[in-house]
Amino acid sequence: QVQLVESGGGLVQAGGSLRLSCAASGRTFSSHTMGWFRQAPGKEREFVAGISWSGGTYYADSVKGRFTISRDNAKNTVTVYLQMNSLKPEDTAVYYCAAALRIPAMEVAEQNYWGQGTQVTVSS
Repeated sequence: QVQLVESGGGLVQAGGSLRLSCAASGRTFSSHTMGWFRQAPGKEREFVAGISWSGGTYYADSVKGRFTISRDNAKNTVTVYLQMNSLKPEDTAVYYCAAALRIPAMEVAEQNYWGQGTQVTVSS
């Protein structure tokens, strides 16, 4: 059974940091592009950051210089991290982990698997 399980969300003050994790299991994800998306209330889900199987990274302009994506390709579980620094109230959203077979994969429709999401709330 394929599972993408996010953790690490929470409430933080503006300027603070959070680190999200996503554990992907149930199939071989080491060759997948892994990514983070977010969805704020009343808005569409949007791309945040992505990382290829070889470690190449790409980011939405709104988070460049503040967020860092990384991955750990273990044998049976791929773990993807999103280090979020200098958080702003506009970063408040549910953050979703996703996996795709193409590179890059910045569109919602390009993702093959999704996690259930983790809430990030940034207070001003």
